Amino acid sequence: MSRSEEDIIQRLKENARNELTENILPFWTERMPDRKQGGFYGRVDGKNTVHPDAPKGAVLNARILWAFSSAHHILETPSYLETATLAWEYANRYFFDEEYGGVWWSLNCNGTPLETKKQVYAQAFFIYALSRYFITTGDDNARKRAVVLYELLEEHSLDRQYGGYLEAFSREWKEMEDLRLSKKDENEKKTTNTNLHVLEAYTLLSRIWPVRYLRSQLRSLLRSFLEKIIHPETFHLRLFFDEFWNPRSQLVSYGHDIEAAWLLYEAALMVEDSSLTRRVAEISVKMVDAALEGFQDDGSLIYEKDDSKGYIDRDRHWWVQAEAVVGLIHAWQLTKRKDYLQKADRCFNYITNHLADRKNGEWYWSIRADGTANTHDDKAGFWKCPYHNSRMCLEIMQRFGNK
Repeated sequence: MSRSEEDIIQRLKENARNELTENILPFWTERMPDRKQGGFYGRVDGKNTVHPDAPKGAVLNARILWAFSSAHHILETPSYLETATLAWEYANRYFFDEEYGGVWWSLNCNGTPLETKKQVYAQAFFIYALSRYFITTGDDNARKRAVVLYELLEEHSLDRQYGGYLEAFSREWKEMEDLRLSKKDENEKKTTNTNLHVLEAYTLLSRIWPVRYLRSQLRSLLRSFLEKIIHPETFHLRLFFDEFWNPRSQLVSYGHDIEAAWLLYEAALMVEDSSLTRRVAEISVKMVDAALEGFQDDGSLIYEKDDSKGYIDRDRHWWVQAEAVVGLIHAWQLTKRKDYLQKADRCFNYITNHLADRKNGEWYWSIRADGTANTHDDKAGFWKCPYHNSRMCLEIMQRFGNK
């Protein structure tokens, strides 16, 4: 390793710790706890105004639980454990449907169910968060909850004929018409986004519940990505499919490309098949290269494109930059190509200089193509959570050593 690479690594480590402990997590511990109605507020808008009556989303609460459980696991900071425990106790009391199983999509601000559909994406994030909370605390109730959610997905969502996991169900786990995760998504039975986070959840669950069938399902999911989801020529992810894996969109998401690159490799390591791991490693670097089509001279990664519509979104979204840093470090670790590490450093510099809100904490939703901060979209909410950015910081610390 060259001296310049050592300097970059040291700088990334220092910046990651500072960003996590001084800017990201304090925002959530100081501004987000709902002292009146329990848990956490459902929304802080882009101008940093709290909306105490906003619905409380499953994904937001699962990601808070994951982020603070993970932060305490690495840094052993008591206040992080307190926040993780607050998230666990609230979720355990309010988010689980004790009659039909699974977690609600959202709650009213007072904790009563609001949207009762069973979005598989949300079930996966709770498996992920509960597994991490168990690893951190040893609370077996969290592990049991995670296993039950896994069993529900295997019963209701797994496509036993064509592979992968179906997108959404009614409260009673019946078919429903509107399967969309968000209004911007296509209404299709299978999506890359949901299958990616099922894979992520199963990877972590395998650490605390290493049963053979779960490992087998991880292998099957990897096969779906390698054979159905990743384009064999461009190495971009295809994002929306019918139940037979016929692609239903030409949209390219640079953030998902580079996020999937390293998550697939983590899953392959858990499967413990050397030939599969080598194959995934090779393809994951090609996926990083595909994502770098959107890498800009200022060190940022733009959002998405659709060549069939002549559409390019050049905004720099918060989560895309976080995933770019991790994906580039992953590619450097596999190849030792210095340019990947240099790009990771440049992207972190972009985050520091543009995305991070030094006055009010956390990150802006995005920086627009014209360079202005987006204060229209939320600072915290249904989708703006302490997940991608805290995970970036924690990945840097773990990959390079937390010293």
